[in-house]
Amino acid sequence: MAQRDILVIDVGGSHVKMLATGHRQRLKIESGSKMTAEAMVHAVQQATRGWDYSMVSIGYPGPVLHGKPVAEPHHLGEGWVGFAFTKAFGCPVRIINDAAMQALGCYKGGRLLFLGLGTGLGSALIVRGVIEPMELAHLPYKKGRTYEDYVGNAGRKRSGNKKWRRHVADVVTRLKVALEVDDVVVGGGNATHLRALPEGVRLGSNADAFAGGYRLWSRK
Repeated sequence: MAQRDILVIDVGGSHVKMLATGHRQRLKIESGSKMTAEAMVHAVQQATRGWDYSMVSIGYPGPVLHGKPVAEPHHLGEGWVGFAFTKAFGCPVRIINDAAMQALGCYKGGRLLFLGLGTGLGSALIVRGVIEPMELAHLPYKKGRTYEDYVGNAGRKRSGNKKWRRHVADVVTRLKVALEVDDVVVGGGNATHLRALPEGVRLGSNADAFAGGYRLWSRK
């Protein structure tokens, strides 16, 4: 399929970001704990009125199986599981975990671990082109709290940027060693608060999610 008419939607706990082929400027709308799937579709359609697209890629902040959300997102409203996205948009829709979509956009080969620092912690692994979305955020880390509790946005606000950066460096290093990857990308909105990265770790780009959304339609 040609890429000239793909709308990519990157759904996050704080914002929903959109970009379509043929457009240079991405759009952003607020999301939050009350945003349902239906509300998201309506808001996106209003924001992109006049845009020409016939395919949609959605990066979803939760587990996705066979192209469908299988659990409600932690930081948004309800109604995502079982929602008829294709009917709502009136065109073919492909859904993938949001971290996996960003990982796909920045993948260069080999074994890649992507960690997304946003409202929570997104994670995905790609090995020889095969994408494996992961749910590392809620694994136990320290003092009865999870990885996400320390490196998510709430952890950054609680600890302050200086301590938060140390936690991020520790978590990234631990996961890099545990998963035996040769490439680590740290992305997401909060990655802009980092000052340095551990060896073998590179910073992702805001464009990665959209590149991944376009690439999604070139995959079988």
